[in-house]
Amino acid sequence: MDNLRSFDLFNPTQEHAMLREMVRAFAKDELEPQAAEHDKQEKFNLPLFRKLGELGLLGLTVPEKFGGSGQDATAACIVHEELSWSDPGFALAYLAHSMLCLNNFVHNASEAQKEKFLPKLCSGEWVGCMAMSEPGCGTDVMGMITTAVKEGAHYRINGRKMWITNGAIDDQKTPADVVWLYARTAAADGRDRRAKISTFLVDRTVAGYGVGQKIHDKLGVRASNTAELVFDNCLVPAENLVGQEGESGLHMMRNLELERLTLAAMSVGIARRCVEVMTNYAGERTAFGRPLHDFGQIQRHVAESYAEYRAAKAYLYETARRLDLSKGGNRLDSDGVKLFAATTAKNIADRAIQVLGGYGYVGEYRVERLWRDAKLIEIGGGTLEAHQKNIARDLARNPGQLSQL
Repeated sequence: MDNLRSFDLFNPTQEHAMLREMVRAFAKDELEPQAAEHDKQEKFNLPLFRKLGELGLLGLTVPEKFGGSGQDATAACIVHEELSWSDPGFALAYLAHSMLCLNNFVHNASEAQKEKFLPKLCSGEWVGCMAMSEPGCGTDVMGMITTAVKEGAHYRINGRKMWITNGAIDDQKTPADVVWLYARTAAADGRDRRAKISTFLVDRTVAGYGVGQKIHDKLGVRASNTAELVFDNCLVPAENLVGQEGESGLHMMRNLELERLTLAAMSVGIARRCVEVMTNYAGERTAFGRPLHDFGQIQRHVAESYAEYRAAKAYLYETARRLDLSKGGNRLDSDGVKLFAATTAKNIADRAIQVLGGYGYVGEYRVERLWRDAKLIEIGGGTLEAHQKNIARDLARNPGQLSQL
C-alpha cells in the first residue's frame, strides 16, 4: 500500500519529475515571451528549436549511443504537455522532428542509417520531418501516388507530399535536412489488392528534392512551418531504403501510437493552460460587485473544464505507462486518448474564451490562440473519424478486452 500511495502517474520516477521541471522552466522563460509574436508572423523559431538539442530533448527516445536521451513514452508526454502549455505550434514542430522522424529511425532504420543520420538530428544541427500525406491523399494512406522506381543502385522518386510539418525550415523555403518518406514501389495487382508502400531517407544533398509551396494563413499552430514537398526525378541511393520494399505498413504502425499519444499530450497542455487562465480571470474580474467565480454559469465552465482536463491527463499518462515503444500493440487506447483529449482541449479553450468574454476573443490572454491550435489536433495525426472507426473495429474484433481494463 505504501508503494501505491507514493506512486505518481504523471511523474513515475525522479528523472521524470526533473524532466518536467526543466521543460516547464524552458516553456515559461524561453517559449512564452516569443509565442504570440511567432504566431502572428507565422514564423518557426529555429534558433530556439536548436536549444532543445542542447537540452537533450530532440533525441528524447533515441538511444544514448546515437546522441539521444533514451527516454520512454511518459517522458515524451511530459515534454509535449509542457511545451504546449505555452506554444503548441512550436511543440508541433518538435513532435514532427522527434517523434515522426527520429523515433521512426530508432525502431525501423538499420544501424548504419542510424549512425549516419541520428547524431546530427539529435543535436539540432539537422531538422527532420516525415512525409506521408499528399494533395489528394490523407487518411487513405494506401491511395498515395508518389512513386519510387528501382534503377540500378538508386531509386527514382517522383511525386508531391502535402501538409508536411517542418517541410520548410525557414522563410526562404529551405527544405528539411532529412525526410522520412513513404512512396509506392509497386501498384496493386491481381494477387495483391494493396499497393506496395516503402520507406526512404531523403536528405538535402539529393537533387530533385525541394519545397513546392510553403503553406500560409493556417487557422492555428502558425509557429510551425507547413509545406508541400516536391520530388522531381529525385535519385536516392538504394542504401537509403529502410528495411525491405513493402514494409512501410509495419513502420507506420510502430510509430503511429506514439504520434497519437504525444498529440494527446499537446491537448492536455492546452487544456491545463486554459483552465488556469479562466480560473484566474474569474477570481480577478468583478461584475455587479461580485467576482465572476461567484456566478453559477461561470462555475459550470470552470468546474467542467477542470474535471475533463484531469480525466484526459489521467487517460494520457496511463496509456503512456503501458506503451512499450519497441513493441507498440495498444492502438485502441492511443486512438482513444487522442480522440478524447483533442476535443476536450478544444472545448475547454472555447469555454475559456466564453469566461473571458471580449478579452478572450483577442490575443492578450492567449486562449483564442490555444483554441485555434487545439482544432488542428482533431485533424492531424488521424482525424476524429479515423479514431472512431479504429476503436469500433478493434472492440468488435475483441470485445472481451473490455473486461480486462
